[in-house]
Amino acid sequence: MSFSHDMDDEYEKLFRRMNPPRVVIDNEACKNATVIRVDSANKYGILLDVVQFLTDLNLIITKAYISSDGGWFMDVFNVTGQDGNKVTEEEILDYIRKSLGPDSCITSSRRSVGVIPSIDHTAIELTGTDRPGLLSEVCAVLAHLKCNVVSAEVWTHNTRAAAVMHVTDEETECAITDPERLSRIKQLLSNVLKGSNITGGANTVFSHASIHTERRLHQMMFADRDYERAEDGALDAKQRPNVNVVNWCDKDYSMVTIRSKDRPKLLFDTVCTLTDMQYVVFHANIDAEGPEAYQEYYIRHIDGSPVKSDAERERVTRCLEAAIERRVSEGLKLELCTTDRVGLLSNVTRIFRENSLTVTRAEVTTKAGKAMNTFYVRDASGNPVNSKTIDSIRQTIGQTILKVKGSPEDLKPVAQESQTRFLFGGLFKSRSFVNFGLVRSYS
Repeated sequence: MSFSHDMDDEYEKLFRRMNPPRVVIDNEACKNATVIRVDSANKYGILLDVVQFLTDLNLIITKAYISSDGGWFMDVFNVTGQDGNKVTEEEILDYIRKSLGPDSCITSSRRSVGVIPSIDHTAIELTGTDRPGLLSEVCAVLAHLKCNVVSAEVWTHNTRAAAVMHVTDEETECAITDPERLSRIKQLLSNVLKGSNITGGANTVFSHASIHTERRLHQMMFADRDYERAEDGALDAKQRPNVNVVNWCDKDYSMVTIRSKDRPKLLFDTVCTLTDMQYVVFHANIDAEGPEAYQEYYIRHIDGSPVKSDAERERVTRCLEAAIERRVSEGLKLELCTTDRVGLLSNVTRIFRENSLTVTRAEVTTKAGKAMNTFYVRDASGNPVNSKTIDSIRQTIGQTILKVKGSPEDLKPVAQESQTRFLFGGLFKSRSFVNFGLVRSYS
């Protein structure tokens, strides 16, 4: 007798009906946070499901206590909103109860990627060796091929680059489905990703499915082995998170402790990587109430064994370090909000390239005809952007719509100039803005 995935799904549904999840939300138990308790039948990947759900709601997890020994999963999360206050909106609280409770449609993360067809856009997944101007070249190819980028997220880490870009056909504003056209897009993008550097592989994948972008980026960079540092990587040792892996022989667990500067989505990033590496978290204690976050995990591999060797211990350590570092961006932050149009992203990234800037991370979104883009850039040598480059960008885009935050030099007033000098002409309206800030981002 053979078993299908459908039979497995039906068994899971039956098991959930017999053991429905329970969600309790308490706004009185803690002085400065909302306490969310989730009790459920245990299954592999459920911790990531819950953490991903809370993170996608833009909730900050300040503390967490996790236990999943045996067949039951019990989690307690202390969460706040982005403003650091308790979550009091009844609409959001009801949504949490329904989404994590008995009627929840959350399924295991192993099957959550690439399962829902989309007619709205085509997802393009790119991995390759990072270099100055790479994003500009990719965007130029897409613009030339009449593809409009409606959203995108780009990460770079340890000389590797990964991107998930959602594109539509310029004319139909729908997903691109023609096989010949997709083949042409793949060919040209692959050539761009390979460039003249053959030290690392390059890959282009299409999907017509709804995917969790940040989840995929972690998976892509993990598969691309961005955790393998060059020998000179030791120069950055002081800036790395403190990750320690030891075996707790009495209980046959491996204990992983992580100390790092706190930032939003930190818990998601580490749990995501442990899941990708096929480790099960049996117990965990998370404390991120101060500037430094402390995470403690008791794990076993999915085969039931703790970390077996020094080589495996080193790999776990490096992969968790990489998971934390991928989202950290140092340098100049550029936020662009304006009326969207085809080729906008190509034009903006071309200006960066012409001013010798390289994009270390990017988030591109389009909503209701508005483009809302965030870029983190450094100069081509990896150094902070100097004031002359800032002035050049302001001259190109338009000084009246460009705000610079950071050092005092960047805040000096500038003379008014004619709008006819702007490269984009009337593209940026008076109500639109580009906000540049010198920051270190941990979002």
